Amino acid sequence: MVKTIKLVISVGLLLALDQWVKFWTVSHLQLGEIKPFIKGVVSLTYLQNSGAAFSILQHQQWFFTLVSLVVLGAALYYYFKRDTGLWLKELALMFIIAGGLGNFSDRLRLGYVIDMVHLDFIDFAIFNVADSYLCIGVALLFIVLWKEEV
Repeated sequence: MVKTIKLVISVGLLLALDQWVKFWTVSHLQLGEIKPFIKGVVSLTYLQNSGAAFSILQHQQWFFTLVSLVVLGAALYYYFKRDTGLWLKELALMFIIAGGLGNFSDRLRLGYVIDMVHLDFIDFAIFNVADSYLCIGVALLFIVLWKEEV
């Protein structure tokens, strides 16, 4: 029960931050507008991405729905059924679940994902907070699984 409460609160807070940033972006930026945030480092750019990373697979909502459900289901299963007591593994899975839910909810409500973070110092795809959660979660999970193998 404690594990469930911890998951719901943590994912709820992460999801709230993701959705708030997306709401703020839509409320304060025009589609395609670029606003410097930290000069030379990060800009905010409001985009509507109906594809995946780097805008690949545009308009394949059925595919993203299926992938989201599989990833979320696997992460939830792993969180509850593979109880190893490792807080880092739980944290990784919380980030993966929150990131998956953040983008999945956009796709269900809007048919696209709201992206806004543009790294000015590198030629990289524009992304959002939920994407960051997914990257952090996968990186942490990779570290945990790698350390388990050693």
